Amino acid sequence: MAKAELIVGNKNYSSWSLRPYMALKMAGVPFTDKLVRLLVPETPKVLAKYKATGKLPLLVHNGLVVWDTLAIIEYAAETWPSKNLWPRNMKSRARARSVSAEMHSSFGPLRNACPMNLRRERKLPPGGVTPDIAKDVARIEAIWADCRKQFGKGGPFLFGKFSAADAMFAPVCARFETFAIPVSKTSQAYMDAVFATLAFQQWKSDAAKESWVIAEDEVD
Repeated sequence: MAKAELIVGNKNYSSWSLRPYMALKMAGVPFTDKLVRLLVPETPKVLAKYKATGKLPLLVHNGLVVWDTLAIIEYAAETWPSKNLWPRNMKSRARARSVSAEMHSSFGPLRNACPMNLRRERKLPPGGVTPDIAKDVARIEAIWADCRKQFGKGGPFLFGKFSAADAMFAPVCARFETFAIPVSKTSQAYMDAVFATLAFQQWKSDAAKESWVIAEDEVD
């Protein structure tokens, strides 16, 4: 089977690109990643050849272009079923998909105030932890705690073994760390487990080498 190609945006900023990268890398799916710089004059022209949405990430495999993070993960799960991107247990898998979909569609205040920026100095967001941000943080921590309690046996991740759900929350872990968001000991232990993965370490190392700046994501 041909190796897939994951087209990603700037690794310092692109939270949506980090998610499928983590999912594929941790599952051992064979792929290469190609970076396309975001928000530069050449970006639309480069992306136009893929005939997709003009946004990243994209997965290219066997002549097919798949876009949107969750769609990419689902395609990979179907194409490489032995890699178990989702938990094997049906109840665990259903919960993993539920919390991943919630992550995909929710938490606007946190996203807007705390964009992923892996090179940023660790400090609180400019306006501090507002009530809207605190509400998002509380919900995310509740998700993590519940998943760990009900499904987390056998490993340090939400469903024990690393799954697509952890990939979906990896940028959130980065946001909490970068913006010095206070979290519980349980949440910090989970975040540390995500940070310790080779996939996250490789992505962060690559991000540190980038010199490009996206001004709108440099909130200070």
